[in-house]
Amino acid sequence: MQLAFGQFDNRELNKVMPIPKDTKIGVGSFIIQENFTVAIQDTSNKRIYNATTRFIRRLSNETGVFLNHGFPLTITENKPSLHISYDRIGELKLFEDESYNLEVTNQSIKLHAVTDIGVLRGLETLYQLLNFETNHFYIPSIKIIDAPRFPWRGLMIDVARHFQPVDVLKRNLDAMSAVKLNVFHWHLTDDQGFRVESKTHPKLHELGSDGQYYTQQQIKEVISYAGDKGIRVIPEFDVPGHATAILTAYPEIASKNESYTIERNAGIFDPTLDPTNEKTYEVLSDLFEEMTQLFPDEYVHIGGDENEGKHWSENDDIKEFMNKKGFSSNHELQTHFNIRLQEILKKYGKKMIGWEEIMSPEIDKSAIIHSWKGVNEGLPAGESLIKATEMGYKTILSNGYYIDLMLPVEEHYAVDPVPYDNVLTKEQEDMILGGEATMWSELVTPLTIDSRIWPRTAAIAERFWSPKEVSDVENMKMRLHNVSLELEKLGTMHLRNREVILRNITKTEDITAISELTKVCEPLKLYSRNKGGTEYQTYSPFTLFADACTTDAKDAKEFEKLVDELINQPENKKIRIRLNQYLHKWNLLSSSLEGFDNPIINEIKPISENLSQISSILSMSLKNNNLSTNQEETLKEYIERAKKPVADVELVVIVSFERLMIHLKNYSKVAHK
Repeated sequence: MQLAFGQFDNRELNKVMPIPKDTKIGVGSFIIQENFTVAIQDTSNKRIYNATTRFIRRLSNETGVFLNHGFPLTITENKPSLHISYDRIGELKLFEDESYNLEVTNQSIKLHAVTDIGVLRGLETLYQLLNFETNHFYIPSIKIIDAPRFPWRGLMIDVARHFQPVDVLKRNLDAMSAVKLNVFHWHLTDDQGFRVESKTHPKLHELGSDGQYYTQQQIKEVISYAGDKGIRVIPEFDVPGHATAILTAYPEIASKNESYTIERNAGIFDPTLDPTNEKTYEVLSDLFEEMTQLFPDEYVHIGGDENEGKHWSENDDIKEFMNKKGFSSNHELQTHFNIRLQEILKKYGKKMIGWEEIMSPEIDKSAIIHSWKGVNEGLPAGESLIKATEMGYKTILSNGYYIDLMLPVEEHYAVDPVPYDNVLTKEQEDMILGGEATMWSELVTPLTIDSRIWPRTAAIAERFWSPKEVSDVENMKMRLHNVSLELEKLGTMHLRNREVILRNITKTEDITAISELTKVCEPLKLYSRNKGGTEYQTYSPFTLFADACTTDAKDAKEFEKLVDELINQPENKKIRIRLNQYLHKWNLLSSSLEGFDNPIINEIKPISENLSQISSILSMSLKNNNLSTNQEETLKEYIERAKKPVADVELVVIVSFERLMIHLKNYSKVAHK
């Protein structure tokens, strides 16, 4: 039958993300056996050959079945298990066809797509459909007609604030491919580093990177690796602001005459390129000529954000230039700069993308406006996205998808690239190309970056691919848990590296107790962990308890649900038992951590102490169906203590404790009338 939107609780789809456009589940299944074969029409197509080989390996590893054929065969193979065909080789460009049709019966599997890129998307869905029973693994009988809702489905990784080695990028590209993201936005330059080798201006990477940069050969390697998975690579060179690293190499093109060194803190800084200096454009023209030859995509991101123009306003020559041009604001001067950049990029056959600050009627409409800030009243999308589409610009949305803010997954999932209840015409809506999750790296290192990206970005990927009506949050969370485990098999470190950090904290192999504590604690949200950008420097330790914690703390979420259920079903003994199991476990945490004694773990012991005390009182009250006045006062005292952040984390089960306390108080009054 055809599934209605929202009816995605079927067991056969419990690992599928994003949900396909049109799905019909049939009767029966295709059983995976040793004679499983894959046939493709052209073994010379490297992208298809590699993708099908990877699929065969993953299938064998997942099932433990010793397959007779470990590589794809040609289409002439008689009755292959999986028959793959496509009409043409796809291009890595905007609006390329990524649709596919998949049909699984008891006897065979057929996957057809317009392009080989569509085949890649279909193979990911097919793998996600793999399931098992007692005696065998199988793929359910199913028919899928699928295509993405948006052509631009991206992940931005900032490698300037903290450098991310090639292997980190590759494993995240693998994960992107698994959830059908198709744009890797590579933020290569900022105040804290210039991360790409320049042969025309080597001082940029020699003086602006601390020796941490990608060689041009490594850039080509990453682009090739991404292309093999149907992913475009968009480089970003952020100008005219966020330019400290550039000016460390070329202070002569700065707006203020001073010496520059690489920035070590996070934040918005004043160093800015001089838009009135012709050498600025000479350097940028050389750089973009070199980089546009290195990066094949038709788009280049020029940043353009957060330039307050402080150094422009302090420079008499720049002010005189503005007067001669009739510019009344720094924004007009930046528009002048952006027009010059757009002309340079056009000369090299490229189109410009910039953060929303570049938006101006004078900028050619070939530019894409990247919306990242500002919220319309009652709408989840950035104001600039609405304005840009009304002005005739193509747009992409990142407002609402800032995964570095450590917000719960449901908040990101609720944001749609096309704003709800908007007044845009159909033509204007079509100008919204999609969106990007943004991983700014002020607070992440190669050890922790995966845990900040995954698995939440998989839910965002579903928002970019699936029909708008796919919006059931609880079902999404159920599937996301399964997808998270699958991503780990691909090589992401979002789960395993937590244990590395916890062993660093305990200084032993025993991490049981502290691991339990991570399930009720979350890092401080928004940018409050690094308030003002000065608590942490780029070389600070990111191996602390806050780095082992993630958003959507598992036990806290489950406990919250149980409290809701108890309030609705106060006599339900099973719910009470489950709540008491959590409270008993948390009550023991403080004593379990007492045996560890070092400065790092001692800093977080107040969290476990408050948690244990609160849990002990609530557990006793829950068993006795009574909350005395003394118990209530003591609870309130410990809860107030527990509300205060410790070591840059917060105990996120506090709200549930308060609700349970109020319920027990009210319930005991009713029970004793």
